[in-house]
Amino acid sequence: MGKNMMKPVKFLYYLWRKSVERSLVLVKPDGVQRALVGEVVSRLERRGLRLVGAKFMQVSRELAETHYAIHKGKPFYDGLIEYITSAPVMAMVWEGPNAVAAIRQTMGSTRPTDAAPGSLRHDFALEVGRNLTHASDSVENGAAEVELWFGKEELVEWKREVDRWVFEGR
Repeated sequence: MGKNMMKPVKFLYYLWRKSVERSLVLVKPDGVQRALVGEVVSRLERRGLRLVGAKFMQVSRELAETHYAIHKGKPFYDGLIEYITSAPVMAMVWEGPNAVAAIRQTMGSTRPTDAAPGSLRHDFALEVGRNLTHASDSVENGAAEVELWFGKEELVEWKREVDRWVFEGR
């Protein structure tokens, strides 16, 4: 490929990277204890999203308080902090076009009894306080949460051969 052909290819890749969203996904302590990490990963992979970071970890109180700072002062805050720090979580970063909406749809409504049939929360959860997962609720929060939970060196930029069959025009 000639030099002049590389510029449009690089520009198209740049545009594609700009349209790709990233989201933090946590399999919370109840999901880990119930051995549902693989189920979550499998559904997001089958959906067509790409995993770019993952770590199995014990959440520190400091990280939990920073992550859930928006809820400070609410009646459920202390219980939420105790819960998320009570056992390990699987923290992951997923990406793709419309990733935030696709992930939230795959997880289902925060209230499991309102979740759509076929969603993770519909299939495996009964109560809000044990709803298995966390997923970023906006592109902006996705970026902030990924930065809070992962260092740049923990994220892997990679391409899958299947991407051209999943992502239109990429």
